[in-house]
Amino acid sequence: MNLPPPSQGFTTAPAGAPLVHEVSAGRGASWWSEAWRLFKAAPGIWILIVILFMAVTLLVSLVPVLGWLVVQILTPVVTGGLMLGCRAIDRGEPLTVGHLVAGFSTQASPLMIVGLIYTLLAIACAVVIFGLVFMLFGASVLAQLFSVQDPVQIGTALGGLVLAFLIAALAFLLLFAPLVMAVWFAPALVVLRGVEPAAAMKLSFVASLRNVLPMLVYGLVFIVLAILASIPLGLGWVVLAPMAIATIYTAYCDIFEGPSVARPPAAPVT
Repeated sequence: MNLPPPSQGFTTAPAGAPLVHEVSAGRGASWWSEAWRLFKAAPGIWILIVILFMAVTLLVSLVPVLGWLVVQILTPVVTGGLMLGCRAIDRGEPLTVGHLVAGFSTQASPLMIVGLIYTLLAIACAVVIFGLVFMLFGASVLAQLFSVQDPVQIGTALGGLVLAFLIAALAFLLLFAPLVMAVWFAPALVVLRGVEPAAAMKLSFVASLRNVLPMLVYGLVFIVLAILASIPLGLGWVVLAPMAIATIYTAYCDIFEGPSVARPPAAPVT
C-alpha cells in the first residue's frame, strides 16, 4: 500500500508505542479506494467471511442478554483476525476464511479485554442516558400522551416526547462517539503492534481525535456508499461490508505506520 507522507506532522507517542500521524482530510476518502484494492484481491473469500460472521452473530444473539454480551466481547477478536487478513493481502499472501478466527490464536486475551472494556463502558453510557431522560421527563410525558383527548394537549405531550428523544440522541452522541473512537483502531494495534488493551484504546481515541477531519470525510463517503448499496435490495452490502472492515486497516496503516510500503511483521502469537 503506497501511502503519501502525513501532511500535518505527527504526535509523539509514549516509549515503545507507535506514533500517531495526522493526515490530510482527503485521506478519509482514500481509505475507501485502498480498501477496494484489498477487497478485489479476494472478493469471494471476503463475502464468505462476512456472511459467516453475520450468521454466527445472529445465531448467538438469539440468546437473550448473554448472546449480546458474547458478541460485544468477541467482536474485537474477530476484527483482530481480519486485520491480520488485510496484512496478509498487503504482503501478497492469500486471505483465507481462517482469518475470521485468527484472532482467537493471536492475542486473544488482550482482544477480549478490549471487548470487555468496551461492553462495560457501553452499558455505563446507556445507564447514564436512560437515567438522564428519566430524571428530566420520567413517565409523565407518556402518561400525558395517552390520557388526554384535547388535540392541543396531545401536541404538547408529543413535543415533550420529541424533546426527550432529542436529549437522548445528543447524550448518545456525546457519550458513545468517544467510545467508538477508542475501540476503532484498538484491535489492529493489539494484533499488529502488540499494544496492551488499555493503551491501544487510548491510542485509538487520540488518533481519531487528531484526525477528526479525515474521519468526517470517511464518514460522509460511507453514508453515500451505504445509500447506493441499499438501493438494489441491499445487495450492495455484500461488497460494502467487507470494504468497511478493510478501511479500519487502511486507516490504521495511514495513521500509525505512515508512508511505509513493506509492512512490519505482526505481533507474535501468544
